[in-house]
Amino acid sequence: MTGPVTTAAGAALAVDARCIRFNAKVPDTASIEPAVETRRLSRGPDDVLIEVRAAGVNPSDVKAATGLMPYAVFPRTPGRDYAGVVIDGPRDLIGREVFGTSGDLGIRRDGSHATHLVVEAAAVVEKPAGLTMEEAAGIGVPFVTAIEGFRRADEPRPGEVVLIMGVNGKVGQAAAQLASWRGARVIGVARTADPYQGHASGVVEMIDASRHDVAARVRELTSGHGADIVFNTVGDPYFQAAHNSLALAGRQILIAAVDRIVQFNILEFYRGRHTYVGIDTLAFSSLASGELLRQAVPGFASGHLRPFPIAAEAVYGLDDAKAAYDAVSASSRRRVILRPGTP
Repeated sequence: MTGPVTTAAGAALAVDARCIRFNAKVPDTASIEPAVETRRLSRGPDDVLIEVRAAGVNPSDVKAATGLMPYAVFPRTPGRDYAGVVIDGPRDLIGREVFGTSGDLGIRRDGSHATHLVVEAAAVVEKPAGLTMEEAAGIGVPFVTAIEGFRRADEPRPGEVVLIMGVNGKVGQAAAQLASWRGARVIGVARTADPYQGHASGVVEMIDASRHDVAARVRELTSGHGADIVFNTVGDPYFQAAHNSLALAGRQILIAAVDRIVQFNILEFYRGRHTYVGIDTLAFSSLASGELLRQAVPGFASGHLRPFPIAAEAVYGLDDAKAAYDAVSASSRRRVILRPGTP
């Protein structure tokens, strides 16, 4: 499963890791051809060396390969999310099962789509005992995005109305879990009549955007109050509906854009005492991401939060990484996972 590991007395381990490598950006997703190379890795004095058991594949991994993120560094090993076992580092961490994520892993420095990963010791989070490696590897980006969104917009309080645009996406599902765990009333928006597809600690009321005026339906469901928080995971296509759905002093969280530019009614904004919050987890270090993930660990331990289901057919080996990236670029609803120890 792994390459030979060598060490000298008192020295850090060095391991020959199998890694996905992107040597340069490609023009489009169809052109992504991941290469598998062997690279010698060892940790620095403040780092740990992790044997990666599972790694999530996120849309940002695919976008970075196509140059949509101009600050992506080449050549590099992609991958932001991971779960594995510490094999070198501080004595109290060796042998621990850990997981984590970062905004710079796989973008500005080598990431988790490899048999081994070097990351700061202070960034790793102990994996909850009830989660598999694959489940833990699927938590990172979606939950960190949702946690930070609610942190910046003021945590949802019991009884508040949280409206989630794109609720069946991974960030949407994470937001629904977190909001319902906090006792908020959750209303989800989908493009069609799909039911809510994730876990929640309460009922998730659904609005079919193809059949209803979203804002009017929100007002109807809330007796005219509106949404205290709108978590907009889609961006500008839902911006106006989100704006029209906000209660007085409501907060809209934005994490994505399609056409980028929207019309903005400043008068309604300040008369409504609204707050708009932008979230970009690509700006987060491993350390900052670890701090956010630790906030969710008690929820996973108690069962109020649950990892995304991992289908066997959505788990790929390194040599099948192209199929994994293709699945993500095709907007697979499944959480796509790499198992680096699998050929």
